[in-house]
Amino acid sequence: MRGKAFLTVMVLVLFIVFSCVPSWAQYPSSRDSKRISDIKIKGNYSVSTITILNKLKMKTGDVFEESALNKELRRLYATGFFSDVFVETEDRPEGVVVIFTVVEKPIVSKIEFQGNTKARTGRLMKKISVKEGDILDFSVLSRDVAAIRNYYIEEGYSNVRVDYRIDTDRDTGRSTLVFEINEGVPLKIRSIAIEGNKHIPNAEILKYMSTKTAWWFIRKGAYDPEKLQADLDRIRSLYRSKGFLDARVTSKTDLGKEDNDILLTVIIEEGNQYQIGDITINGQLAFPEHQIRAMIKSRPGDPFDYQRIKEDMEDVRAFYYDRGYMNAEINLERKYDHATGRMNLIYDITAHEEVYVGKVNILGNTKTRDKVIRRELRVYPGDKYNGEKLKVSKERIYNLGFFEDVYFETIPTGQKNVKDLHVTVKETKTGEFSFGGGYSSIDAFLGFVQVNQKNFDILNFPTFTGGGQNLTIRGEMGSARTNYLLSWTDPWIFDYPYLFGFDVYRQEHKRYGKTGYGYDETRTGGALRFGKEITDQLSTGLIYNLEEVDIGNIPDNATNDLKKEEGKNWISRVTWNLGYDSRDNKYSPTHGWVGNISLENAGGFIGGDKDFVKGFLDVTFYHGFWEDNIVLSLRGRLGLGDSYGDSNEIPIYERFFTGGATTLRGYKQRGVGPRDLGTNTALGGEAVVVGNAEVTFPIWKGLIKGAVFYDVGNLWGKIEDAFTTTDYKNDVGIGVRVKTPIGPVKLDYGYPLNDNHDDKKEGQFWFSVSHGF
Repeated sequence: MRGKAFLTVMVLVLFIVFSCVPSWAQYPSSRDSKRISDIKIKGNYSVSTITILNKLKMKTGDVFEESALNKELRRLYATGFFSDVFVETEDRPEGVVVIFTVVEKPIVSKIEFQGNTKARTGRLMKKISVKEGDILDFSVLSRDVAAIRNYYIEEGYSNVRVDYRIDTDRDTGRSTLVFEINEGVPLKIRSIAIEGNKHIPNAEILKYMSTKTAWWFIRKGAYDPEKLQADLDRIRSLYRSKGFLDARVTSKTDLGKEDNDILLTVIIEEGNQYQIGDITINGQLAFPEHQIRAMIKSRPGDPFDYQRIKEDMEDVRAFYYDRGYMNAEINLERKYDHATGRMNLIYDITAHEEVYVGKVNILGNTKTRDKVIRRELRVYPGDKYNGEKLKVSKERIYNLGFFEDVYFETIPTGQKNVKDLHVTVKETKTGEFSFGGGYSSIDAFLGFVQVNQKNFDILNFPTFTGGGQNLTIRGEMGSARTNYLLSWTDPWIFDYPYLFGFDVYRQEHKRYGKTGYGYDETRTGGALRFGKEITDQLSTGLIYNLEEVDIGNIPDNATNDLKKEEGKNWISRVTWNLGYDSRDNKYSPTHGWVGNISLENAGGFIGGDKDFVKGFLDVTFYHGFWEDNIVLSLRGRLGLGDSYGDSNEIPIYERFFTGGATTLRGYKQRGVGPRDLGTNTALGGEAVVVGNAEVTFPIWKGLIKGAVFYDVGNLWGKIEDAFTTTDYKNDVGIGVRVKTPIGPVKLDYGYPLNDNHDDKKEGQFWFSVSHGF
């Protein structure tokens, strides 16, 4: 029995094994091991088969994998060429054939508009983004439909309907895009009435509405429901700002005499006017309460104004931030007092600990040395954070002129009351090689070549950049003047906070009527400059200058006053100056003061052929209006000079002059003041006063500015004459400032209000093209 049982089991096992052999034999030839014999593309008209195959990763001869098909479908969708893609496979003896069927997005061969009787096709074409030859993108098409509709609404067609259809040629796959427009009847607002307003007059409410009534051809008065809703929201905000927190503002429209006339009524339910009640300050203040109250401009009895209260909170927060409490929590609770009918304000303040500066890290500077940036900072590791010092630091770094942007960021550290300061800068180009030419109404034709590096480093070979020094090499050649200059300045000589620089130059002015020079003048010399910052706004300096002055080519009919200046003289002078600068931006100021006092001594104890002293005061004030788009500048200049020692008078070429493009723009260059009787040449004077008031405003923001100005001043031959007469010259004018790639273009027209010698009383144009700002 056991033998029979064993035999039976063996037979059963063998039967199972042999029954599986066919399956094993078929496995190597299964579809999973087959290779791709061919890849076919169907349905493409515009996109070439080669282009589509190149987008695929699978290639002929690869092992076929079912899972790879979905990935290939996603790749084809991602091209943006197709609105739909299908894939199928065919098993053949030589392998698997993969077939991709694509449905191409239409190619716009033509764009048409239908139904546009009031708007020209050319005008509508400018409103859309899709162009002929584009593969149609339906998201772009939706935006174009909205753009056309918005244009019609602005024109008063608020009931306009815009749709589209696509007519496709099945043979070529090319399509005509047709915008279907039902313009409807244009609705014009003929009147706007306001009802229910007791506390705010109609005129003030209308100022907050962009919706206007139609007026001739100047104002269309288009009815735009969306614009009207925005107007109602602004009126509601106006009421809220005056304490009417429950105010409701709605509108209704009625038809006028004509079917397309709209009579608009704005309906106002003012509700109660809430006023501010008691103002309470609680919490861990860290400062006397009266100092915090000084930051809060709202007072009990004032209208409850959300915007003003929000500004008060920001002022309180800034008060704490500026004093190092950067983690201070400022919360405001409002409670309505039923007894008084007022809204009480409760400030809850938790100052927390003062926050100190940890590490100061400089980031983003690839050329500029860290020390050049660090020496402009007014916050240091271990100091309490101070908002005002951070602001000054940022302005000083930006005013270096080396960076496009400057960012400050505080970074938490392991200590709760310590935060690192990250100073991130984005560098700009500081080197310039330029050459070219221009024309000035003063100097006529002028050519120049210049090399300038504002971020020079004399020790950093071979780039010579990053040290914060300034190097200028310049040559000018023109009809009236020729100048050569080599100038180098280090604001921190040997890493000490002292300025040192030198200049070597040669300046030539030819006798030329428009410049006001009645003789040839050549100056050859050099200067040594020393300086020191006393505070962030106040600086002082000392300059020693030695130059040879050569005067020649004096007309034969000149008087002795002019002829005695002919020849060469050495001028040795030392000048002390004191400067103040609180401008918000050196390059485009909108606020602040800039002033300079200089005292100059020539000759005497420092030698030279001429002995004289001069003093000069120059002060300018800037103030911006309307978000600093309009800037008022007021400038005043006063100069006094006198001779001493072996000199009986100041030489003509060292006197003050006025009149022209930079002083009194209604008068000729150097044309105000004493003149030579023989040649009518300006002789200059020992005393000068000039005042300028100018307002600049944008015509094309960032490119063109307009200007209006008023100038007043005079020049006196002798210093004592300045205190015995009130005779001043006045002029008014207009100007244009244009920023161009080659430099600023400046055009001024000044008209004199007073007679001047025998000059014809006429306006003066002053035109100049400079090579840089």
